[in-house]
Amino acid sequence: MTKLKVLEVPHAILRQTAEPVEAVDQEIKQLLSDMLETMYATNGVGLAGNQVGVLKRVVVIDCQDEHENPDPIKLVNPQIIARSSECVCHNEGCLSVPREYADVERSAAVTVRYQDENGQVCERSATGLLAIAIQHELDHLDGKLFIDYLSPFKRQRLLKHLEKRRKKEARIAEDQERDLNE
Repeated sequence: MTKLKVLEVPHAILRQTAEPVEAVDQEIKQLLSDMLETMYATNGVGLAGNQVGVLKRVVVIDCQDEHENPDPIKLVNPQIIARSSECVCHNEGCLSVPREYADVERSAAVTVRYQDENGQVCERSATGLLAIAIQHELDHLDGKLFIDYLSPFKRQRLLKHLEKRRKKEARIAEDQERDLNE
């Protein structure tokens, strides 16, 4: 398995729509495994193809706490076929918007139809964190980020905070590099 690079905002691929997978072949199976490894290494609960620079409709999710008892779900060509009218608000984050969080309102329950890693068509109903993760990751496949649910003011404030933190971290890294070279 290979750990993949997770793309971060404002990378253009994050805003593109992923293409359907024509066949669940060895290449797709390897991609799913690599995405899981990447997700676990970065302490995420979900990862979509767009986030690793692959515009294919593939998602991996594992909502188990601390990944002590892994229960990964690999979804190929997922689509939500039912949503509850009841909504919940959850504080979401994203590996592509690192260390930034905001409350997002989503359906409390969903049913998703997808192909598994063997190409079999499956349906799964979900509530709680899994329902939220499914909606969050499927949004990625359509080029949508959780920050798009925020008001323009809150979204801009969050993105400015992210940019300010990136600049500070870059300065610290430069200072450390300079100190090592002296």
